[in-house]
Parts: sequence; structure tokens; C-alpha cells
Amino acid sequence: QEQLVESGGGLVQPGGSLRLSCVFSEFTVDPGAIGWFRQVPGKEREGVACIGESNTVTKYKDSVKGRFISSRDDAKTTAYLQMNNLKPEDSAVYYCAASPLFYSDYCLGENHYIYWGQGTQVTVSS
Repeated sequence: QEQLVESGGGLVQPGGSLRLSCVFSEFTVDPGAIGWFRQVPGKEREGVACIGESNTVTKYKDSVKGRFISSRDDAKTTAYLQMNNLKPEDSAVYYCAASPLFYSDYCLGENHYIYWGQGTQVTVSS
């Protein structure tokens, strides 16, 4: 059964960096799309980044452009979200998600994905 497992969250000071990892396993074929989402209590989950196979296409939420970098290494069945210059408003539970297909126009939307990880907490605070 397909599984996604995130890691790398934690507590970091404003301006600091974290790298999240998402290991995807038991997929018959590599996911067409990997998405990164985040959610804070009382708010809807929002897409922050998505990436197609072989790092061909990436998209980002406007508020993280220039700070977050999404990548994937299909040989290691792992996707990454490098988060730099973190701000308190970036604090959230971060999830990775996978889909067999990749539609760049929709890849920041939850409905694009079938498989979800359990989430990892990121807290940005001094």
C-alpha cells in the first residue's frame, strides 16, 4: 500500500531554515506530482509547493516564492522542501501528498492528490 512519511520538522528561529523530507514507498510507478501543504488550527489546508516528475515543473504559493525550494529524487523515492528565511507565519503542520498525474494548473489544490502523509510540525518562533 502506498505510503508517504514526512520528517524534518521542528522549532526554528525566524530567519532560519529547515528541510522537510517525504519518503514515498510502495508506489508501483513514481508519482506524477508531489505536493506540499500546510495547515494551522482553525484554517483550511493550503498548498505551498508542488513538483512534477524529474523536477521538470515546480509551482509555489506566492508567499513562499524565493524562500522555499521543492525537489525530488525518485531514485531515493524522496521529495524535499527546503524552507529558508522562515517566518512565524510559516508555522503549521506540513504535509506531503502524491498523485499519479501532474496538472500544473491544479497541483496546489488538495483535490489533485490521492495519497497523504501524516504531517510534521514546523514552528517558527524566537
